[in-house]
Amino acid sequence: MKGDQIVNGPKVYHMGKDWKRSHRCGELGPGIEGEDVTVAGWVRKVREFGELTFLDLWDRTGLVQAVVEAHTPELHDLIRSLRAGDVIALKGRVRLRPDDMVNRDMVTGEIEIEASAVEVFNRSKVPPFNVSDKAKANDDLRLRYRYLDLRRDSMQSKLQLRHELVFAVREHLSGKGFLEVETPLLVRRTPEGARDYLVPSRLHEGKFYALPQSPQLYKQILMVSGVDRYFQLARCLRDEDLRADRQPEHTQIDIEMSFISEDDVFALAEMLMRDVFSKTLGIELEIPFERIDYDDAMLRYGTDKPDLRFDLEISDCGDLFRESGFDAFRSVIDDGGVVRAISFEKGIDFSKSQIKKLEKSVKESGARGLAWIRLGRDSVDSPIARFLSEKELDDLRIRFLPEDVNGTLLLLVAGECSLVERSMGGLRTDLGNNHLLDGSESFKFLWVNRFPLFEKGDDGAWQPAHHIFSMPLEQYIDTIEDDPGRVRGHLYDLVCNGTELGSGSIRVHERQLQEKLMAIIGIDRDEAEKKFGFLLEAFEFGAPPHGGIAIGVDRLAMVMAGEKSIRDFIAFPKTLSAKGLMEGAPSDVEPELLDELHIGVVMRNDKE
Repeated sequence: MKGDQIVNGPKVYHMGKDWKRSHRCGELGPGIEGEDVTVAGWVRKVREFGELTFLDLWDRTGLVQAVVEAHTPELHDLIRSLRAGDVIALKGRVRLRPDDMVNRDMVTGEIEIEASAVEVFNRSKVPPFNVSDKAKANDDLRLRYRYLDLRRDSMQSKLQLRHELVFAVREHLSGKGFLEVETPLLVRRTPEGARDYLVPSRLHEGKFYALPQSPQLYKQILMVSGVDRYFQLARCLRDEDLRADRQPEHTQIDIEMSFISEDDVFALAEMLMRDVFSKTLGIELEIPFERIDYDDAMLRYGTDKPDLRFDLEISDCGDLFRESGFDAFRSVIDDGGVVRAISFEKGIDFSKSQIKKLEKSVKESGARGLAWIRLGRDSVDSPIARFLSEKELDDLRIRFLPEDVNGTLLLLVAGECSLVERSMGGLRTDLGNNHLLDGSESFKFLWVNRFPLFEKGDDGAWQPAHHIFSMPLEQYIDTIEDDPGRVRGHLYDLVCNGTELGSGSIRVHERQLQEKLMAIIGIDRDEAEKKFGFLLEAFEFGAPPHGGIAIGVDRLAMVMAGEKSIRDFIAFPKTLSAKGLMEGAPSDVEPELLDELHIGVVMRNDKE
């Protein structure tokens, strides 16, 4: 053996040929009873029972139990000296466990290894938390010691799910005639919505590359290049505020096709999802997916990514209060606002404290308040009941109490349309998650399409609602400059269980139309040439009609696993403040390197 050293007594060796693994831990079973095997991995636990010492050995395929008897004192002592996290190899013979000792919770629970030799390769310090799924370590500690966190079985299964997902995607798209083409990671900075991560050029003083927010322009140029069907597992980097389903770097299934319509993109994505879910989870999705216009989604669900696993819709009822004695509603309608309601039958028995919690949630979304009416066939209970006429109450019963319903809790919000949509959408989601979903639901996909092409920014200027390369619906092309806010585009999102999985559009492929769209958001011809000249020039050399979609790998894996955070599906994620706690990123850079890059750093004084 080479490289031996003394660590806490027993010798530690580098693995030689005599200790080459014959099996991985989770591969052992009754079929190889009596065979001599060599396994290697991490010690999970050592337990002593009289003259017997048991050891659980782990690798990513699973756990296997080894046993040593006291009549081999040297080996017995070595096993007893091991602790969780030590890396060893173990030789022994596979034997069946007694019937009353079979562990049905382990893949290898019917057998154990009668150990005959052990080699210690590395000793572990005491880990900062218990490396098991029962561990209660906080998120920062898990990320600081991510290499330990990833040893947990649940984390290994998530990495496995992500791998199988990606493998199924590549297999499916390759079988449909797509080419996987890589696009650059050092690109020209072009405005795409979020902040860019910038990379200084050493060779070109004062100039910068940007890391790509998406391969948007390159995949369009690939269509001009005749690639026809492109895909890529693309790395995307965006310097934006983070949340549970967002990271500064993520991976997307990037797809683009030529000579297609919106329906072609929908059909392709649906077949892809059906294949991925079938191969990865054994679940057969029903296709085609439901389709909802953006305006309809906002009215009925208050969000452009509704969760349709539960039936609960928002209704506009402003027409019932135009002449109302309840001034809080009537004045909102007079000012051009809206009144919308959710009829929640299960809430008929809600306590006042439960309703108060709902009101608090609505106010946190920006609404001034939440009105409620406990409405029965012949009864009414509400703080606003004294302001409502019998006709208004009867009209509410007609609209919200079907013949088979005896009572319901009406929850109403009044105000400016977008504020009410946001508030009611959040209220609907809270009610569904807390009172309607029981965990037995499967996956409910839908398409939300025909999004607005433009929206007003904080400064009142027009900006793209998604991105500026999306094709307007045909009926708006000739009048697009008259009222940009009315314009709807060939824009669509793929949504599942209340999460936006992907977004796409049919693209503009003509220079003149592209320049017109850019002018609406304040990019004149000279600026367009400066920022996007290479794309506009490509359009003049025979650009085909084209479109596509990008589906987030991390979000898709998260939804498939029924989780709430994408962080567990990324091997080395960042915190919500975009820090890598394990490696200490971002970090300071040596002054001499900054000099090479022609950069000076000016520290901001936050106290000023």
